[in-house]
Amino acid sequence: MRITFYAPIVIVAVALTAPAFAFAKLPPLSDEAKAKAAETAAKTAWTDKVGGYQLCQAMNRAAEHYRGAAKSTGQEAPASVDTPACADPGAYAPPAAPAPLESAGAHSPATMATSPPSSKATAAEIQGQPKN
Repeated sequence: MRITFYAPIVIVAVALTAPAFAFAKLPPLSDEAKAKAAETAAKTAWTDKVGGYQLCQAMNRAAEHYRGAAKSTGQEAPASVDTPACADPGAYAPPAAPAPLESAGAHSPATMATSPPSSKATAAEIQGQPKN
């Protein structure tokens, strides 16, 4: 008798506390984990392209077989529809790792500075517009 009395209370308590665990914030991913995720995404995209290529080839073979079977029985096969050629995705190449900031030149300007970085001219004067 007591078990049936407490069962609804326990169910309600679990139902009310479950969303708190579902919305808990996870720690940010490390750079290594981000790189691994990017590589996995690239591999998945390549696998999808290979699957599409193989499907395209299979559809072409099926259409050729259908036309050949129709011709061998003396029936007239419908005209073939022009479709784009199957695009071979090639071998998988992992994405190149981005260059570190020091070698990318992000911290230094591309050319030598010929004037100070700031001037007393307003934006309107620089653009050749009258000052309001």
